[in-house]
Amino acid sequence: MTELTQGVTVWRRSIEEAKEMEDLLAKESPLTIYFNDKEIVTLLCTPEHMDELAVGFLAAEGIINTKEDLKDVHLDEDKGAAWIEGKEQPFAEKMFLKRYITTGCGKGTTFYNVLDVQTKPIESNFSISIDQMLKLMKSSQTMSELFKETGGVHGNALCNTDSVLLFRDDIGRHNATDKIVGKCFMEDIGLDDKMLLTSGRISSEILLKVAKVGIPVIASRSAPTALAVNLAEKLGVTIVGFARASRCNVYTSPQRIK
Repeated sequence: MTELTQGVTVWRRSIEEAKEMEDLLAKESPLTIYFNDKEIVTLLCTPEHMDELAVGFLAAEGIINTKEDLKDVHLDEDKGAAWIEGKEQPFAEKMFLKRYITTGCGKGTTFYNVLDVQTKPIESNFSISIDQMLKLMKSSQTMSELFKETGGVHGNALCNTDSVLLFRDDIGRHNATDKIVGKCFMEDIGLDDKMLLTSGRISSEILLKVAKVGIPVIASRSAPTALAVNLAEKLGVTIVGFARASRCNVYTSPQRIK
């Protein structure tokens, strides 16, 4: 058992037998994010890399856009709160009031209105062979120790054409994405020549987060939603689904998958 897990007693039942045993569950903690002392949102997340999560959420929602917009990050893990100081955006106040229930796990709020997204289409020349993409997908699936212990988290990986550069897991795939975005935002890591691998389905919220920060390719072992594909066509993002074994489905901008 670790600080990210909790032990519980379960009663395992089958046709043949019944027995009592110990099991591990992933912990779920609230994180309230404040931007310039204004409460923005409370996320339910795995209590790890929460500073990255807070910054990544604000960046992926367009509340901060460059590293220069970020002045200070203060995290109080005991209180489950992150205070972010940054440059005020003229439209941010309106976004605070535009909350939409989403299909996310671990987080049920987004500020995006898919009808008025202002993200520019991605024009990245990034490309990767299908063989290397599938190898990276397979490799990333073994990186989450928390998943091995609990089976209860999603894992996301940021990759170039050769290797996994950054891996994060969380009870919510949106949170795992935001943790990666936050880490890259704080360390000024460019994303226009990278690919995001995710263990969950590719929904419209995930697609918009990826497009907002300029990642040209997102791939999953699971399926995309119809709205995600429609938005990806407009925003120039390559969506790859069912990336397993020796095959995959490329839904949009297929020129990036060689």
